[in-house]
Amino acid sequence: MVILSKPAIEQFGCIRNKQAATLFPPLIPLVDLSKPDSRQQIIKACEEFGFFKVINHGVPMDFISRLESEATKFFSLPLSEKEKTGQPKPYGYGNKRIGPNGDVGWVEYLLLTTNQDPNLLGTENPESFRIALDNYMAAVKKMACEILEMIADGLNIQPRNVLSKLMMDEQSDSVFRLNHYPPCPEVVQSLNGTSSNVIGFGEHTDPQIISVLRSNNTSGLQISLRDGTWISVPPDQYSFFINVGDSLQVMTNGRFKSVKHRVLANSVKSRLSMIYFCGPPLSEKIAPLPSLMRGDQQSLYKEFTWFEYKKSAYSSRLADNRLMHFEKIVAS
Repeated sequence: MVILSKPAIEQFGCIRNKQAATLFPPLIPLVDLSKPDSRQQIIKACEEFGFFKVINHGVPMDFISRLESEATKFFSLPLSEKEKTGQPKPYGYGNKRIGPNGDVGWVEYLLLTTNQDPNLLGTENPESFRIALDNYMAAVKKMACEILEMIADGLNIQPRNVLSKLMMDEQSDSVFRLNHYPPCPEVVQSLNGTSSNVIGFGEHTDPQIISVLRSNNTSGLQISLRDGTWISVPPDQYSFFINVGDSLQVMTNGRFKSVKHRVLANSVKSRLSMIYFCGPPLSEKIAPLPSLMRGDQQSLYKEFTWFEYKKSAYSSRLADNRLMHFEKIVAS
């Protein structure tokens, strides 16, 4: 368990949520990347959930455990030491406040570019942190590229690297985030599941292409189904979870839907999550892929650059519909 210094805990405020998750949720789609039918399973999961779990992912457990250990050390530092990393503008250490627009949660975090210099971090051994970050991010990036190429194959898109090349580009605007959710003594437990919970990270979609999430074995993550029902995602520290992002929704002209998700605080155990957000270059134009348009099918979205969308997204509140400003009015 991650032990958080008391001064940092006292900085957190409570945002309560009264929407309970369904008691009998559907199973989260599970994709075994070693199986020949994995690409079809990925397409189905992206269409129905915008979310799936992957096993046999090829990321060494040693890389995962080493980065978790380094993150644990960082978040266990006194608040004054963590704050030496700098305020998140947007990169750096953040405590409670999520972004510049008033969103807050029971969370502290470290937001980095994927080429961040860990010497800037307030750790006793930045070299150890750098090696752990480099190893983990390289392995996760490789897996994410494989998944994006499976998506291209499943959609019959040529060339198959049409998506993966965006995050392989030297100018890729991918980011990496470490979130720590301390135990929250104010979470009220009840038998009927109707009690209010404390929001760790408010509901939102991710603006990038896909996001690759791994967390420790503490619950809290929830996703929203197409009908608006919230379901809890059982934790699995040995697997990864993939979110469809807004950009991929646009590139598939709405065939895939970005998944709305949130995190609720846990009353007993801390939760540590690592998220690799796969972003394109800032100058990349985002629009429905021509090879996916059939006949006289119209584009549902205006073309925009990733820079334009990122600027708009990060100027919004978490729960806002960020794509609304880029939707076309299509005649029926």
